[in-house]
Amino acid sequence: MDSLLSYRGQQEVYTTLQQLAISFEYYEHEPAHTAEEARKCFRGNETTCCKNLFFRNHKGNKHYLVVLEASRELHIHDLEKRLKQGKLSFASPERMQRYLGLTPGSVSPLGLINDVDNHVHVFFDLSLQLAKKLSFHPNLNTASLVFENADFIQFMNSTGNTFEFLSLYDY
Repeated sequence: MDSLLSYRGQQEVYTTLQQLAISFEYYEHEPAHTAEEARKCFRGNETTCCKNLFFRNHKGNKHYLVVLEASRELHIHDLEKRLKQGKLSFASPERMQRYLGLTPGSVSPLGLINDVDNHVHVFFDLSLQLAKKLSFHPNLNTASLVFENADFIQFMNSTGNTFEFLSLYDY
């Protein structure tokens, strides 16, 4: 456990992963404010770097984390049609902090450890089920963790948040 204290990011992430016996690869890098910046860290290996977008519904009473492969573009009107959740908009930094304990540029499903009321629903693009490895920030954008897909799903199952895989694109 002591060696985990030198890792960048929210220490509760590492504690949770250790409790779940989930292994990961750890990488430090310059601040990556966008998925494209983070993706540069993993060129040439089998890691799928993910883009994580945090939305709210029109009433502001529901929040969604949408996770897709980093190189993909997503249009909000297409997303609204696919998710069938009504009109969506990006959640404010205040909402991001309230529900995920995160700041812009550090959004990650690992932030679900801060969602004690399991308020946030997560939509994953269907293509991520085929990824060998997935990469996410440990709630700070100067490091990334790489998980085997099955290990990441184990983490998701442990959060208590609802999630689903669906096609965010026509393949």
